[in-house]
Amino acid sequence: MSGPGDAGPRPAWHALTVAEALSALQATRSGLEAAEAEARLARFGPNALTRAPQRTALARFAAQFANLLILVLIAAALIATIVGDLKDAAVILLVVVANAVIGFIQEGRAERALAAISGMLAPAATVLRAGRRRTVPAEQIVPGDIVVLEPGDRVPADLRLIEARALTIEEAALTGEAVPSAKHTEPVAAEAALADRASLAFAGTIVAAGAGLGLVVATGDDTEVGRIGRAMRETAAPTTPLVRRMGEFAKQLTVVMLAVGLAAFAWGVWVVGIPVAEMALAAVALFVAAIPEGLAAILTVTLAIGVQRMAARNAIVRRLPAVEALGSVDVICTDKTGTLTANAMTVRALATPDGLYTVTGEGYAPRGAIETAAGEDVTFALSDRVARLARAAVLCNDAALEEGAEGWTVAGDPMEGALLAFGFKAGAEGAREAWPRRDVIPFDPAHRFMATLHHDSEGTALAVLKGAPEVVLPRCVDATEDARAAVAALAAEGMRVIAFAERALPHRTAALDAEDVAQDMTFLGLCGLIDPPRPEAAAAVADCRAAGIRVKMITGDHAETAAAIARAVGIAEAPVVIEGKAFEAAAESDRPALAERCDVFARVSPLGKLELVEALQARGHIVAMTGDGVNDAVALKRADIGVAMGRGGTEAARQAAEMVLADDNFATIAAAVREGRHIYDNLRKAILFLLPVNGGECLAVLAAILAGVTMPITPLQILWVNMVSSAILAMSLAFEPEEPDVMARPPRPRDESLLDRFLVWRIVLVSVLFVSGITFAFHVMLSAGASLEAARTTAVCALVAMETWYLFSVRFLRAPSLTLKRAFGTKAVWVSLAGVFASQALFVWAPPLQALFSTEGLGPAPLAMTAALGAVVFLVLEAEKALLRRSFPR
Repeated sequence: MSGPGDAGPRPAWHALTVAEALSALQATRSGLEAAEAEARLARFGPNALTRAPQRTALARFAAQFANLLILVLIAAALIATIVGDLKDAAVILLVVVANAVIGFIQEGRAERALAAISGMLAPAATVLRAGRRRTVPAEQIVPGDIVVLEPGDRVPADLRLIEARALTIEEAALTGEAVPSAKHTEPVAAEAALADRASLAFAGTIVAAGAGLGLVVATGDDTEVGRIGRAMRETAAPTTPLVRRMGEFAKQLTVVMLAVGLAAFAWGVWVVGIPVAEMALAAVALFVAAIPEGLAAILTVTLAIGVQRMAARNAIVRRLPAVEALGSVDVICTDKTGTLTANAMTVRALATPDGLYTVTGEGYAPRGAIETAAGEDVTFALSDRVARLARAAVLCNDAALEEGAEGWTVAGDPMEGALLAFGFKAGAEGAREAWPRRDVIPFDPAHRFMATLHHDSEGTALAVLKGAPEVVLPRCVDATEDARAAVAALAAEGMRVIAFAERALPHRTAALDAEDVAQDMTFLGLCGLIDPPRPEAAAAVADCRAAGIRVKMITGDHAETAAAIARAVGIAEAPVVIEGKAFEAAAESDRPALAERCDVFARVSPLGKLELVEALQARGHIVAMTGDGVNDAVALKRADIGVAMGRGGTEAARQAAEMVLADDNFATIAAAVREGRHIYDNLRKAILFLLPVNGGECLAVLAAILAGVTMPITPLQILWVNMVSSAILAMSLAFEPEEPDVMARPPRPRDESLLDRFLVWRIVLVSVLFVSGITFAFHVMLSAGASLEAARTTAVCALVAMETWYLFSVRFLRAPSLTLKRAFGTKAVWVSLAGVFASQALFVWAPPLQALFSTEGLGPAPLAMTAALGAVVFLVLEAEKALLRRSFPR
């Protein structure tokens, strides 16, 4: 016996006959004997999904210290401890721990996607064992078991169907199909896509209607959902652009800092003659000055503010770095159903022997109009054939429409709900009362039609037939070639076509037989159904294209339907469509070019979505991927930004994604991209604000070492500036308003450095201004006879004054800051200024802080000098901006 866990290729169970499948698993229709079931359970293992090991909270906290800049700070604290400066060492370690706590909180809750997938398996199932029905825990189900399927059951394992009676199964979470899939027992082609394997039932899906029996062919990790879980464990989530750039920046800064520090240490000891212990403290000051300790907090706060703004736009961000990464996206791979479309089947077109008509209205609300091809509203003057078509749509229908707090919804099949809404729009809402149902032939995939029998109050009998056009039209005495041409035309527009016919039967006919609807039917017409595009989707796609972002559609739907929606929302005028099996069959080296060229990917398998994302990333793209099902979870995790649906999505998809859309709307993605670019602009300003402060501090310490003179600022004073005044001022930049051209620029390249040439120039210029001001203030005070503590206090105040004035300049990188409107600043700017003035007053005059930081109270003259130095920095930078605007106009 071969089985799922055996070595060798996996059988194409959907392509085998029932007899072949039973033989391959040495099973019978009556089920396994108890002893054989126990033997197979020991052989194949429990029907459960493997869970990935979870990191403990302690391990996640420890991981926060695996950062080059943090390690340098720890080394600086150790040096300070060795030379006996325990106060400096303690404060440095306190900063290190604070950063670790911030990072730990930022990381948030652990990944739970695999646990969510595991929860898809049913807790128990009904099986046949030795011909008797038994309810057993799902974990005890084995290959060869016969599972009983009834409405509402969750399928416990992958099954080859051996009986199917009007069986339909809800598979949207696995295949992306918007409506329940009709099932049968006949083999299908071995190469059929997952959504087309109608002879299989998959673990985790739900029986919508009908009944059946299924032979267990795969359990646990060997099921389709298990394969997705395994891929989730093996797929690494990429780092976001910001995290990647910050990592590169940390490496570069560490290399430069160590080289400069070692060179300065050697110079101070061997050239200037500074004692080793004193020089070690100077090296500690240099390291502390070079590291922007407040940067982690600023990044976290800026991203958190972005999270709040996105939440107001219905985009819930689960991981903070994803906020900025949205601004780097240059390809969005979007689902169709519910994201670009309304996720509500709607009758849009009618084709009757009387002519063609358009149906208006949105969703399942029974409000709309029937219009002729010329646009004439004929809702209240319907032809006899259209009125009878509307009556048939209501009578041959098991659905019901309900109005609730969130609008109109359908109880039953979405397609039948759409037909019912059309019938009500056409005035047939009273048809069920006037023509009560007497009998029914339910829809079955084998015959592909549904028929109902009705009597009016006088006993007149009417049979109504609904089904696939190729089944209904041959039964009609009056179907013409025009009707067949209309079927082709509606299908070419991406519509699902349903045909209707009726037949008068003898008076008070009591039962309906298949022969009663096999011939002599009167053709009523065709209904063309489609899940229409959201009204705002086209504008959102246009915004993305204007911003240099390509939109690609990935869907489990058919190619014709997908192409029609792609045209309607503006993805492309003539979208290039490829089916998933063709993409997956291509050589791995050819997939990146195919992914680049195609606009629509139809009938894509779960692992095919992963391959598509990886192919686009291989071309250097930063990819956002949307999805709602378990079938999307792997691709969501692998994408640079995974975007899950909050309303219709599964928990597995939400846990795998970085962002969840509360309204399942593509327009929300476009708004989130705009917000992501806005956040990146503000982060860039914050970085440009912080780094010159560190540059000025570092140069001040380095100049003192090279000259062999006293340092104008101590390591603890540097930490005070970096963690208090700089951090408070930089945080105000997180609230800066959006730049007007935020969606007019192309996306940032994947390999773009955090610091371009302009930013490097500005950092160098401001650093030189800062070191000049620090040194000037320090030596002016010393030459005036002030104490060392007073001179250093003045130097720190000069630095704070200069960065305060610099804040007003950096808010606009090139534009002037001197106009009244711009100079006034935001509310956040003035709140931050109040915080800095208060904290600096404590630094200068509060006795506890004087003892900790070795400061001394200052009089009016030194404070006036520091304010003047800040104003000079501001004026110099405004002059530099003016020169740049004249020399390099945009």
